[in-house]
Amino acid sequence: MLQNQSITRLLKEPCVADLANLSETFWVNPHKKPCQEALEAAELTLEDVLEASERLERFAPYIRSVFPETQPAGGILESPLREIPRMQKILCDRSGERVQGRWFLKCDSHLPVSGSIKARGGIYEVLCFAEKIAMEEGGLSLDEDYSVLTQERYRKLFSSYSVAVGSTGNLGLSIGIMSAKLGFSVTVHMSADARQWKKDLLRSRGVQVVEYEQDYSLAVTEGRRQAENNPRCHFVDDENSTTLFLGYAVAALRLKAQLEKQKIEVDADHPLFVYLPCGVGGGPGGVAFGLKLVFGDYVHCFFAEPTHAPCMLLGMATGLHHRICVQDIGIDNQTAADGLAVGRPSGFVGRFMEPFMDGCYTVSDENLYRMLALLGETEDLWLEPSALAGMCGPLWLAQDSEREYLVKQGVDGLMEQAVHIPWGTGGSMVPEEDMQQYYQNGKKLLNIQEGGEETF
Repeated sequence: MLQNQSITRLLKEPCVADLANLSETFWVNPHKKPCQEALEAAELTLEDVLEASERLERFAPYIRSVFPETQPAGGILESPLREIPRMQKILCDRSGERVQGRWFLKCDSHLPVSGSIKARGGIYEVLCFAEKIAMEEGGLSLDEDYSVLTQERYRKLFSSYSVAVGSTGNLGLSIGIMSAKLGFSVTVHMSADARQWKKDLLRSRGVQVVEYEQDYSLAVTEGRRQAENNPRCHFVDDENSTTLFLGYAVAALRLKAQLEKQKIEVDADHPLFVYLPCGVGGGPGGVAFGLKLVFGDYVHCFFAEPTHAPCMLLGMATGLHHRICVQDIGIDNQTAADGLAVGRPSGFVGRFMEPFMDGCYTVSDENLYRMLALLGETEDLWLEPSALAGMCGPLWLAQDSEREYLVKQGVDGLMEQAVHIPWGTGGSMVPEEDMQQYYQNGKKLLNIQEGGEETF
């Protein structure tokens, strides 16, 4: 906990004051370095990401065998990249901003198995744990067809181990579904803001769900403490896991192939802008790092957070990272974006990504609901509120106030050739009645807003 004197001093900083006032805020990272310089100092490399990609390919036969919905893709978990021109037009019309370039949505909301970006890192970490056990104790070899893991002898082996994780919801779904399928005993420690349907779904898959009245930080702390007392339990640490991080980073390799398939260039004359919803930071951090490895200085990455839970922006802007939480400056960490309801950021991600990140911004719950309704109406794409955080990113860069950033990056005159990708992080598994409620909330807010001043 920070001392009152330190908090008072921080609140005099314009950015921190805006966050404390719950104002939508755009922050440009002054610590960003040229990509090559940052990569030379990083402890993770492209080889690490390629190794993660190869491991996922080894597991593809198993994934294909146990999750029939993955058969068309051969057991590879990947999401579509979809252009959204109607959404681009309506947001530009409503905001009065002209966003140059093309606008796509990366639909991790529709990833197989668990329907969110967490299917990348979460499932990958469970597979790493399973592979290690299977090789050390079950005789599995690298050149073997991994569908052999469906055999009862492997399920029996895995059942003698357990997996645990603390989650606001989506990571818990990914860890729980995958772990239970393999045969592990699995416990998900869920914070108070986790949706009931996610808890119910996990329990229906044989997962033990432990509920807490407090927020994400306590769920993680308690889950970690309990796991430490069990030498046969693997705790998935969303705050500090490089394994999770690398699983997320594989997305960049896949995105590169998708862009090439659509004949979309990313180079000195064709900048790429990516907007990533951020909770504790592992998912967006891993994806952004992978993108920097693949595209270097030609990609510009921004984290997007709710105004009521801007933990990563606060940590990076103050340089305190995990040593400060949103409650320290009077923010309640209560948001409709339950997947992003995190009060304290990952210290590992904040420090690691500091030389890579272009910036962060915040968005109000009201605008999340508005964009949810508009995306459904214009593109027939239905995301949960937290997954809309990236959607208004291009509007920030279109404002005259951010022209200095574009000039400094050398892309001010290239925006007509730019590509913008908000990352849609979850939503396809949301029950119909819940999604309808989200939509009605958005429609109500849009109707109230008609004739008034637009906020996006």
